[in-house]
Amino acid sequence: MSATLPSPTPWLSVLIPVFNVKDYLRECVDSVVSQADAGVEILLVDDCSTDGSGELVRAIAAEHAAGPVRVRGLFHEKNLGLSGARNTMLQAAHGEYVWFVDSDDYLMPGAIPRLREVVQAHAPALVLCDFFMLREHTKLKHRLRGEMHRRTFFGPERQLVSDHSLLMRGLFEAGQMHSWSKIARRSVWGEELRFPVGRYFEDMATTPWLALQAENAWYEPAVWVAYRQRAGSILSTPNVTKAEHLAHALANLRDAAQGRPLDDAANFAWAHFAARNFIGASRMADKALPDGCEKTVAMFRQAFEEASPIPLRELDRAYKSRGWFVRAMRLRYWLRRAELAGTRATA
Repeated sequence: MSATLPSPTPWLSVLIPVFNVKDYLRECVDSVVSQADAGVEILLVDDCSTDGSGELVRAIAAEHAAGPVRVRGLFHEKNLGLSGARNTMLQAAHGEYVWFVDSDDYLMPGAIPRLREVVQAHAPALVLCDFFMLREHTKLKHRLRGEMHRRTFFGPERQLVSDHSLLMRGLFEAGQMHSWSKIARRSVWGEELRFPVGRYFEDMATTPWLALQAENAWYEPAVWVAYRQRAGSILSTPNVTKAEHLAHALANLRDAAQGRPLDDAANFAWAHFAARNFIGASRMADKALPDGCEKTVAMFRQAFEEASPIPLRELDRAYKSRGWFVRAMRLRYWLRRAELAGTRATA
C-alpha cells in the first residue's frame, strides 16, 4: 500500500455504522484498510454504543491519523438506529462512490482494488457484488443452500447495463436488497434519497429507488462481502411493527418508476417480490397475533396492491402460465385471510 498522502478528493468512501459491535469492529475496519489506497476514506459513526465500541472508534481513528488511509470517527449524541447512522455518514462522505459496510461483516481481499478497476474502466453509476454467509459453524446444509456464494443480481455480468428493465428485473429476481452489496456514486443518492429512520427493512425501502436513479449499473459476480449471520435477526423475532414495515417497504415505488417504464418481465419480477413481501408480512403478523390477524392482513393486502406494478389478477395469470401453482395457491390463501376481515366487519 502506498505511503503517499491522501488525495484531496477520495474516489471511495466506506461507511461503517457502529452500535455495540466491539467484538467485530476491528476485523471489519482492518479488512478495508488492508486493501485500501490513498484515495479511500473510511467513516465510522458510533450510534451511542454501550459496550465500548465508541472508545474503539476513537482508538482506530487515532491509529490511522497519520496513515495513508483516512479514518474519521463520528459520534451521535442520541441513538438514531441503523438508518440514522447511515444517513449521517452519507451526508459527511467526500468520496465519489459510497459503500456501506456493516460493522459485523468484512470485505474479502481484493474487493476494493477490483472495484477501482471497474470504476476506472467503466465509471458505472451503480456496482453490485455478491457475498457469502459467515456462520459460526458452517454445515453441509449451508453449503448445499449456496451460502458460500450468494448472487445479488440475475442478469448480464461484467458489463454496463443501461436498460432499467434488465436492471430492475435482475435485482428483484435475486431478491437481495442489502445496501452493503451495492456501491453507488454519491450523486445517485442525491440530497433526497435517504434511509427511513425508525423503520425496519430500510435496505428494501431504498435499494430499488437507487437502481431506478442510476443511469447504468455493473454486476460483478464475485464475493466481495462476508455477511455475518447472527442470532436475533429481524425475521427470527417477528412482531406486528416489523410486519407492517415489511408490507410497506415498497410504498411509492410505482411513483418513482413513472419516468422509467419497465417491460413485462421486469414488472412481473417486481410484482412477485411485492407478493412475497405481503405473504412474509402476513405470516409474521399471524405469529405475533395468534388470536386473529385478518384485519392486519387486510391492510397488508392494500399495501401490496398499491406496491405491485400489475393488477392482482394479472399476477395470478402469470403464476399459472409459468406453472407456479403452489405460489399462486399460497398467495390466494393469504388473500382469503384478508377477505375474512371484510366479511366479519359486515356480518
